[in-house]
Amino acid sequence: MSHLLAISPHLDDAAFSIGGTLAAHVRAGGRVTVLTCFTGNVARPTGFALACQRDKGLADDVDYMALRRAEDEAACAVIGAEAIHLPFLEAPHRGYACAVALFGARRGDDAIVAPLAEALADAIARLAPDRIAGPLAIGGHVDHVVVREALARATDTALLWEDWPYADRHALSPSAEPAQRTVLDDGLRAARHAMCAAYATQIGFQFGDAGRLAARLAGIGEERLYGQGVMSVRPAR
Repeated sequence: MSHLLAISPHLDDAAFSIGGTLAAHVRAGGRVTVLTCFTGNVARPTGFALACQRDKGLADDVDYMALRRAEDEAACAVIGAEAIHLPFLEAPHRGYACAVALFGARRGDDAIVAPLAEALADAIARLAPDRIAGPLAIGGHVDHVVVREALARATDTALLWEDWPYADRHALSPSAEPAQRTVLDDGLRAARHAMCAAYATQIGFQFGDAGRLAARLAGIGEERLYGQGVMSVRPAR
């Protein structure tokens, strides 16, 4: 049985970016594991981290990451994938104090790459996947960049996805031909939609509402994966 391991920065990135590819792998008889890197809890978030929670319409006393992990379990259940959650902290809990900082230079005191790379290498050795996928880091979110760098330390065989909705939002695509394409038929598109819709806390913030999410997904005809050597992006054709 072929085993695809998707290395997701946050609890939604793999489904948002390659939900159809994951569903296609299961439909072909394969196994899918979605490993998410930044799922750790902070007991009483403050500042920008708390603001990120409030932006989703959640009260201060809600356990945001527990809610998000449950959403991820539900999303993976759509296609019968296994969910694994690593306890590393998202950027707002690592000292990034505003939205602009999330897409800027990495903080000098952010030493997350080395321990994350070690954890990914351990997971790859334990799970023994024959296919690995992770983020290209289109859009430059620091957590996506960190995961791409850590993944490169852990393996040289991964394929990298176009981070969505960042690639769509910024009209960017890699400056190389894809190594793999998945054409989305109605079934795969429906599976990706169902996986994305499971992340209910993110829909309003990212897309406005469920209808707009569905409309944007309806316009996507294929998902593309690229080799780890792709270093730059260009305006999408």
